[in-house]
Amino acid sequence: MSETLTHRPAPVTVLSEDETLFRDTVRQFAEEKIRPHVKEMDEKAIFDPGLLQEFFQLGLMGIEIPEQFGGSGGTFFEAILAVEEFSRVDASAGVIVDVQNTLVNNAFVRWGSGAQKKDYLPRMATNTVGAYALSEAASGSDAFALQTRAQLKSNEYVLNGRKLWITNGKEAGIFILFATLDPALGYKGITAFIVEKDFPGFTVGKKEDKLGIRASSTCELILEDCLVPKENVLGEVGKGYKIAIETLNEGRIGIGAQMIGVARGAWEFAVKYSQERKQFGKAISEFQGIQFQLAQMATEIEAARLLVYNTARMKDAGMNFLKEAAMTKLYTSQVAERVTSLAVEIYGGAGFTKDYPVEKYFRDAKIGKIYEGTSNMQLGTIAKIILGGK
Repeated sequence: MSETLTHRPAPVTVLSEDETLFRDTVRQFAEEKIRPHVKEMDEKAIFDPGLLQEFFQLGLMGIEIPEQFGGSGGTFFEAILAVEEFSRVDASAGVIVDVQNTLVNNAFVRWGSGAQKKDYLPRMATNTVGAYALSEAASGSDAFALQTRAQLKSNEYVLNGRKLWITNGKEAGIFILFATLDPALGYKGITAFIVEKDFPGFTVGKKEDKLGIRASSTCELILEDCLVPKENVLGEVGKGYKIAIETLNEGRIGIGAQMIGVARGAWEFAVKYSQERKQFGKAISEFQGIQFQLAQMATEIEAARLLVYNTARMKDAGMNFLKEAAMTKLYTSQVAERVTSLAVEIYGGAGFTKDYPVEKYFRDAKIGKIYEGTSNMQLGTIAKIILGGK
C-alpha cells in the first residue's frame, strides 16, 4: 500500500520572504516530482536519471555557484533548505543535492583557480554530478591515513589506489579526490585532485547494497596508473588536508539538514496515521501516551532545525562554526534516529512492513551517525573546543 501526504507548512524559523518562496518551491517540487518515485527507487536501488536532469533544470545542483558560471548565485542557507525539503520526501535525493552543493561545488568555489572555475563550475551547475572521494578501506575516521598515491611524472600525476563509500559514485562525472604524495609526510602529503570519469586508469567499481539511502549510489573507485593533468591539482600541493577538513565542516551542516528532513517526514506520517488508526473506539491520537510521543518528537525536531539553521547562518556570515557544525551533526542524527524509531512504533505492526513509508525513514536515518564524521568524532571535536584545545 502506497501513501501520499498532504504537506503542512514547517514552523516559521526566521526565513526571509525570498527564502520562504525558495523553500516552498523546492517542497512542491519534491512532493510532485520526487515522491511518486521514492518507493521504486528504494526497491531497485537506482536513482531516476530523469529526476537528476530536473534538479539541474531547477538550479538545485548549483545553488551557490555564481551566476557568471551558470549557477543560481544563492546562499549556503538556501542549499540547506533544499537538502531539508528533499530529504523530507527522500533522503537519497537530499544527499545527492547535499554532496553536489556543500562538498564539491563549495570546494571549487573556495579553492579552484580561475581556469578551474571557468572550466568546471558551468558543468557542475548545468549537467554534471560531482562526488567527493576521501575515504578508503584503512582511512575512515582516521581520514588522513590515505594509501592512494600520487606521483608527478612530467606534466601529469599518476594516481594508484582505491576509494570506498563514495556517494554519487555511479552518476558523477567529476570527482574531488584526495591522494598522498608520500605517506611518510602524514597529513602534509595529502593533495586534492580534480579527476574526471573518463581519465585513463580511472574506473568506478562495486556499488554497495545498503540498508538505507538505497537510491543514492555508494561506490568503490579504482585508480590504476590514472593520469591526471598537473593543472588539476585543487588548491596547493600538500594542502589537501585543509580542503578536506574545511569542506567537511560545511558538509556536516548539510547532513544535519538531511536528518531534520528525514525526521520531519517520518513525524508527519506518524501524526497522520495516529489520527486515522482507531483502537478501543477512538483514534490513537486521543490517547495521552501517543500525544506525548508526538509532542516530544516535534520539540526535538524544532530544536534540531534551529541548530541547523543557526549554524548555516553562521557560515554565510563568515563566522567560526566548527563547534556548531559538530553539534549540528551529532544532535540531528540522534533526533532522526529517535523520531523515526518512534514513528515505526506508532504505526505498530504496520510500521514494520514495507507497505508503509516509515520503515524507510528509519533505515535512512541510521547513516546520519556514520558518514562525514561519526558521532564519536563529533563528540571529540566538541570536547576539544570547549576544553580549550585546537
